[in-house]
Amino acid sequence: MSRVKRGTTTLKRRKNILKKTKGYRFGRSTKKRQAKEALAHAGVHSFAHRKDKKNDFRRLWNIKINAFVRANKKPISYSKFIGALKKNKINLDRKILADLAENNPKSFEKILNKII
Repeated sequence: MSRVKRGTTTLKRRKNILKKTKGYRFGRSTKKRQAKEALAHAGVHSFAHRKDKKNDFRRLWNIKINAFVRANKKPISYSKFIGALKKNKINLDRKILADLAENNPKSFEKILNKII
């Protein structure tokens, strides 16, 4: 049976790991063991933060809607605005409302006038 030398496979594996950790600080970008560990932790954090990102955007949308609602002629609170939307059966989600408030204030004002 012929001899198998594993240098090329090992080097390729190391190179791939280090390519993924490019830009990391200290030994995590140059040493294989530290890079591998850093990648494992990065994967955990990226999974968790993908979930957090949804919450962050929802908060941002709430802030945008609240700012526009309170800046109007008849200022009401955000919670009363959302309650009135549901009562009048206007099914627009917060993402769409925030976009309307920011980019198309006239149409958002029409919605607001319809509620008040």
